[in-house]
Amino acid sequence: MKEDNSLQRKMFLELKDAELFRRAESFGMDYLRSIFDRNVYPSKSALNDLSIFEEDFPENSGDPLETLNLLNRYGAPGTTAQIGGRYFGFVHGGIIPVGLAAKNLATFWDQNATVYQSSPISSKLETVVQKWLVQLLSLPSETIAGFVSGTSTANYCALAAARYRILKNLNWDVTTKGLFNAPKIRVVAGRQVHSSMLQAISLAGFGIDNIELVEVDDQGRILADKIPKLDNTTILSLQAGNVNTGSFDDFASICKKAKEQGAWIHVDGAFGLWAGATQHFKHLTVGYEYANSWAVDAHKTLNSPYDSGIIFCTDEEALISSLHINAAYLPNENERNGMYYVPEMSRRSRVIELWAILRYLGRTGIEELIHNLHKRALQFAELLNSEKGFHVLNQVVYNQVLVQCDNDTLTEKVLKEIQEMRECWVGGSIWKGRKVIRISVCSWATTEENVNRSVDSFSKALRNIKN
Repeated sequence: MKEDNSLQRKMFLELKDAELFRRAESFGMDYLRSIFDRNVYPSKSALNDLSIFEEDFPENSGDPLETLNLLNRYGAPGTTAQIGGRYFGFVHGGIIPVGLAAKNLATFWDQNATVYQSSPISSKLETVVQKWLVQLLSLPSETIAGFVSGTSTANYCALAAARYRILKNLNWDVTTKGLFNAPKIRVVAGRQVHSSMLQAISLAGFGIDNIELVEVDDQGRILADKIPKLDNTTILSLQAGNVNTGSFDDFASICKKAKEQGAWIHVDGAFGLWAGATQHFKHLTVGYEYANSWAVDAHKTLNSPYDSGIIFCTDEEALISSLHINAAYLPNENERNGMYYVPEMSRRSRVIELWAILRYLGRTGIEELIHNLHKRALQFAELLNSEKGFHVLNQVVYNQVLVQCDNDTLTEKVLKEIQEMRECWVGGSIWKGRKVIRISVCSWATTEENVNRSVDSFSKALRNIKN
């Protein structure tokens, strides 16, 4: 009996006709044209309309255009305008236009960046981008890179490599023997260690309760003279960019000494590591080149599309051995096999848009991008300091601004009012036991006028609450 291939024939026609893709492009262009004018956060009606997606699973195949129309009509209004210029809620970057275009092109290619044979272009671009980034960030020449979903995964990869190397040096192969009865590894970190590092420490099996926490200064920087004596069983976790204040640990006075003591040094630099790629902010990263591993996001400061993180490591053997298990069907060629440096086998080729952005920006473009983020953060701080009822708490060294009202209750109410007004979007946090408003300037599209409008929103929110 002849197999019924009606659905298969239908999909062949959809691929050749390309109307679906033209419609999607049209919807996408409409979205981009309005992104700088719309509310930063979805309206209440748009949020309520998302209930339309709560339907029973269909029994039969449907109309693809109807599905696409549904996404455009109800999905688009339910998005946050984080690629615009007035989204400051989390450390979420905007998007460089050429990166978005390259990502769209790569979507049609649908590459699996597993091994060279599955995607030669991915292998080649990962090789090129690794070389570029090591040079750009002035990392040791032996540094290798793995392209992952974000810093959370990158931090885990770094700890896995550190765990492997420390235990291997103690004649314990964690890959084959596991952690049961293994020699103890110490983890030392500042009290302001980011939650993604805590997650990585937990996943790596070290236990959050076992962290040796070190006191920090008023900006969240680890106090160098409070770091305990380190040894070859220690992982020292440092920060390039505190998630609240944007402050950088004093790598110059810490890293070389820690390395001489035999510790594995890891730098969690989700958004701050890019300071090392600039002349203006390079002083913040002096000494971080003595580290063994670094983690960074491209989708934050560099404004790459989501999701794009990078693990850098000077110990190639440790990184590969901790993350990669071979199989008979997997090739082992001289060309780069990207999966050796990451936890996943199947993964999208996110390096394509990262390559496009780096090639487009160049050194001067990256310098300008990061410097502009800093200038807009300074503008925020200066304007809010001049507004009665707001207090800026941090030294604005990078892109973060911490703001407080006269008391916690007022701070919380003002934050909620700002969010409800939807002119801009900022998030809340806790700093030194007090509630604060956190402003993260991360989008290339943020202009002076955007900041002025946002500060006006702060002032209006405070007046509304007091009246």
